[in-house]
Amino acid sequence: MIPAPPDGSAGMPADVLIVEDDPIIAIDFEDRVLGFGVKSVRTVGSVAQALAAITARAPDFVLLDVELGREKSFAVAERLAAAQIPFVFVTGYGAEARIASEFNARPQLQKPCSSEALEAALRSRGA
Repeated sequence: MIPAPPDGSAGMPADVLIVEDDPIIAIDFEDRVLGFGVKSVRTVGSVAQALAAITARAPDFVLLDVELGREKSFAVAERLAAAQIPFVFVTGYGAEARIASEFNARPQLQKPCSSEALEAALRSRGA
């Protein structure tokens, strides 16, 4: 295994937005993302908050939960795609997650996800 640079941030986005309505999961993602060397992490729990956060400052990468309470996050995905901001969907529903057809090719992380899978998603920028 090749040692990481001292700050651990090589290949990592500088600013990550986590869109997750479960506070425990959001805190877990935030802790792990910061541990990978990401400099700034913001967390929001609704479509409206996510759209406002993107407008205020475009992130370098977004972890986007599909189900946010009673709403789906596809309006956020549309905004991110239009702005060419990389993102991955995060879902606890696996194959049952109903992803809008225009996003079928978008990468997904299954909750709970391993730190290795999360780190790989960040490094690949959702490619």
